[in-house]
Amino acid sequence: MPPEDLLTPVVLPADTETPAMPGSLDAPGAGPPLDPASLPAGPDDEQQPRRWRLRRAVIVVLASLAVGSLLWALLSVFLLSNAIERIPASELPSLDAPGAGPTNYLLVGTDSREDLPAELGNFFGDFGGERADVIMLFHVHDGRLQMVSLPRDLRVDIPGRGADRINAAYAYGGPDLLVATVKDATGLPIHHYLEVRFGDFAGVVDALGGVPIEFAHDARDAKSGLAVTAGTKKLDGAQAVSYVRSREYQELIDGTWVALDQGDIARTARQQQVVDELMASLTRPTRFPSLPFVAGSLGNSLRSDEGLSTGALLRLGWSVVRAGETETGTLPSRNAPSNGVAYLAAVEPDASNLLAAFATGSSLVAAE
Repeated sequence: MPPEDLLTPVVLPADTETPAMPGSLDAPGAGPPLDPASLPAGPDDEQQPRRWRLRRAVIVVLASLAVGSLLWALLSVFLLSNAIERIPASELPSLDAPGAGPTNYLLVGTDSREDLPAELGNFFGDFGGERADVIMLFHVHDGRLQMVSLPRDLRVDIPGRGADRINAAYAYGGPDLLVATVKDATGLPIHHYLEVRFGDFAGVVDALGGVPIEFAHDARDAKSGLAVTAGTKKLDGAQAVSYVRSREYQELIDGTWVALDQGDIARTARQQQVVDELMASLTRPTRFPSLPFVAGSLGNSLRSDEGLSTGALLRLGWSVVRAGETETGTLPSRNAPSNGVAYLAAVEPDASNLLAAFATGSSLVAAE
């Protein structure tokens, strides 16, 4: 064939079908184009809807638990807040408004014999009036719960009264004079006030199911009524009161009763130990289901400033739950009797260093 004939188009008859290219979807008998969705599902494809349904179920369950837990916590705080006796702001003018630094709480335990458990009545006498038996500052800052105790026999200047033991401020002028005295003695602002009576403290411990304390040896205090055997003991309310108020603490060592940890300083350490355990008990996950049932009992044992609202209590509780560590300290003091009266005097510069660390939320351990 001549070369030019290669360029001549070939014309097929009209009734002749064009041959299909191999693999073409337009091949005779191939039918319409294939839909990928109509192809048989592989093993992985079959699992996709099932996996998504499982994930969605898990998300729904977790979201329901989160909402339910939040409502449970809100109910607990509401019941607690509603049961607390409030002190009007007009009766606590010495409190400070919250500022940029840590929010400081003054926790006070009074020695009123009112409503004292019957099993303790023979150990503490029948004295009238009230004094501050526990004086403790605390706050939560940078993930640390910090507590600083002031010995009740610390000699300070009480506004309008002159030099006296710090616990006498409550007897002279109630919560507000005590707040003013503590502020003057420490140089620290105080934003909220919490108070529990001597007899009510036993009820707080009982409402929480007791407080665990480890004793290296058998221990006793004939004056406070303390009497426990060695080991970890869950103290009930009456036992906890006798423990935190013990000033003549003894342990049975090698068959002999030995006087240990006596006096005001040692007692503040025991108070901090019990308060720390109670706070830990309140924030343990195992406590959560029973919180609304104990909240009312706790609230009935407390007095607070009017500004410690439900929202403020919720924030305090959340900060305590999130606290990663606890630091405690007692104002360094020494015996300083005057005119036949037993006093304690702050030891400087140790006392100032501890208070300065607390004021900023710095490590109390580093300040010792």
